Amino acid sequence: MTQPAEHDLVLVVDFGAQYAQLIARRVREARVYSEIVPHTMPVAEMLARGPKAIILSGGPSSVYADGAPGIDDAVFTAGVPVFGMCYGFQLMAKGLGGEVAHTGAREYGRTPVSVTEHGTLLDGIPAEHKVWMSHGDSVAQAPAGFTVLASTADTPVAAFEDVARGLAGVQWHPEVLHTEHGQKVLEHFLHHIAGARQTWTMLNIAEEQIERVRDQIGDSGLAICGLSGGVDSAVAAAIVQRAIGDRLHCVFVDHGLLREGEAEQVERDFVAATGVNLHVYDARETFLSALAGVTDPEEKRKVIGREFIRAFEAAEVQVLGEAADSGEKVGFLVQGTLYPDVVESGGGAGTSNIKSHHNVGGLPEDLEFELVEPLRTLFKDEVRLVGEQLGLPADIVWRQPFPGPGLGIRIIGEVTADRLDILRRADAIARQELTRAGLDRDIWQMPVVLLADVRSVGVQGDGRTYGHPVVIRPVTSEDAMTADWARLPYEVMERISTRITNEVAEVNRVTLDITSKPPGTIEWE
Repeated sequence: MTQPAEHDLVLVVDFGAQYAQLIARRVREARVYSEIVPHTMPVAEMLARGPKAIILSGGPSSVYADGAPGIDDAVFTAGVPVFGMCYGFQLMAKGLGGEVAHTGAREYGRTPVSVTEHGTLLDGIPAEHKVWMSHGDSVAQAPAGFTVLASTADTPVAAFEDVARGLAGVQWHPEVLHTEHGQKVLEHFLHHIAGARQTWTMLNIAEEQIERVRDQIGDSGLAICGLSGGVDSAVAAAIVQRAIGDRLHCVFVDHGLLREGEAEQVERDFVAATGVNLHVYDARETFLSALAGVTDPEEKRKVIGREFIRAFEAAEVQVLGEAADSGEKVGFLVQGTLYPDVVESGGGAGTSNIKSHHNVGGLPEDLEFELVEPLRTLFKDEVRLVGEQLGLPADIVWRQPFPGPGLGIRIIGEVTADRLDILRRADAIARQELTRAGLDRDIWQMPVVLLADVRSVGVQGDGRTYGHPVVIRPVTSEDAMTADWARLPYEVMERISTRITNEVAEVNRVTLDITSKPPGTIEWE
């Protein structure tokens, strides 16, 4: 990763915690740029990056366990401020001569903590408050030179600091929402102990990325971008369009599996907001033909994925052909890669070029694009805020996550034009009522699923009906790794059910999915 210019850098060292990405996000919410690095990175390599501070994350191990991840104690004496959380707190205590003990007492979940000395780290924090704990070992004695700030019933040393050396730590997880005042504690370390500058704001991020793209593509380069209708590709395209204008060609493949109004939204609203050069490729009939008779969920995904690649390639051929006719070459491919994608794929190591194989249009097999990834340093919530700064419509910026295979995997059974029409109408009603209730920002997403191969008896008007059930699946989540079913108000559910059964004649029953993830996935297929 290349650190954005003019920002202080905070490195979050990942010891296998489930919260490492969340820590990095919380640092950025404190207006300081952060990146995640593995604990296996040599300390000398970390220091070579010139960090303003280093944060040691939690982790599942005991510091005494065989093979437990560790860190060179040189990190604590290098003169760079260090903050330890949970496991990182214990590593700091042990590495500097304190005592970490197997007390036999384990603390998990919400735990009362008592502040005995506020110091700099806990300044202004209530003397009694609740924090989120997850540990077996405890720090029994702080290293020499540290002031003990807090304790719990089972943990004598729950927080400490040595401000002169820029070192501090807490046994709890300040990054999780269950910890009271956690963000304030983190900001005290970043701003008052480490002295990090608060320059990471969405306005300057957008301007910086536009300038970086302009430098990468140059004064004459051409770029192509595949638009999905989602926020990531839309914001990436908007940044590149600001940088190079009509030298960006956007391709939108209409596969017929989108929700009501989404294709029109891209064609009308996105173009109006950005002035982007848009190529719409109508592949609706192709996708329906390919999906005829297919009912297995995995086979559906494979068919949709295969056809999408073919359609994008065919559209790409048109764009490249137009460029070739004018003697130009498209050399750059814009992608909406986000920072979590980079972290989860091993930190982004690897080639910056991709090789795109084309079997249509007579293009050479070794046609290469240089990747342009303007969102590569950003988290999802940051992408939305940048989108707002760029003036994109709220319907695009705050659009709920939507699967690549679209409605194809929200129809249980064969995908047909009639079934897509039924689901589109039901889904549109559910979304309208969610918006009307002001719940769009509270609900992560709400798939509507058509049980097309199921029939249920109903009474509509004075007659007996034999129609389809639909399932609504409202969920809340921060990252989609886990999710809980959303407790929608009864009156909202009633309006959704009443409107769908009144306005979509083929549906005579609306059901609610109240399964969390795990065990259930967010999508049904």
